[in-house]
Amino acid sequence: MARPRTFDQPSVLAAAMDQFWRRGYEATSVRDLASAMSITGASLYNAFGDKRSLFRHCLDSYLDTYARRRIAELDASGDPIRGIRAFFDDLVEASLKDRRGCLLVNSAMEIAPWDSELAAVIQASLREIEDGFHRALERLCAGTRPQHEQDARATARLMLSAVIALRVLARAGGDGDRLRSIARSAVALAEDWQGR
Repeated sequence: MARPRTFDQPSVLAAAMDQFWRRGYEATSVRDLASAMSITGASLYNAFGDKRSLFRHCLDSYLDTYARRRIAELDASGDPIRGIRAFFDDLVEASLKDRRGCLLVNSAMEIAPWDSELAAVIQASLREIEDGFHRALERLCAGTRPQHEQDARATARLMLSAVIALRVLARAGGDGDRLRSIARSAVALAEDWQGR
């Protein structure tokens, strides 16, 4: 009969996520993970499978805690412009406080080029952010001409590009003025949609 787990899963996942986030996927060994999680290698494998499976758990937890929370707040905003501004203000402040960057963006650069399955997960996650911006833009121009749909999608992609640029620059030590400038430019893209 298997013994029950004697560790707090959210805590050990947070410890593993921190290792992947700070060091990257390749530079993080199973030994590093087990040590950070304060569990044995055997317990790690029994609970999460291999390193790659653990990474998937960590990435999903990261998305729920950060990206999906911000998108949910944007969706819930009664004023799409205010919601987009809050999204980017929060992102800038988080980026300045935590120079690890974004686990999703870091993974897109490190893992996606050589792992097609994880690349598909990363692309789908980036699309969730893009879709959140797209929904906000659609609310701004509800009831207007159908051709705005294509323009809204292109603008949402530009806003996603601003998120990625901001996160990469923050990890590289970018200053607050530069990050806030990128955020203001992204918000201005949305402001251009008012009154269309």
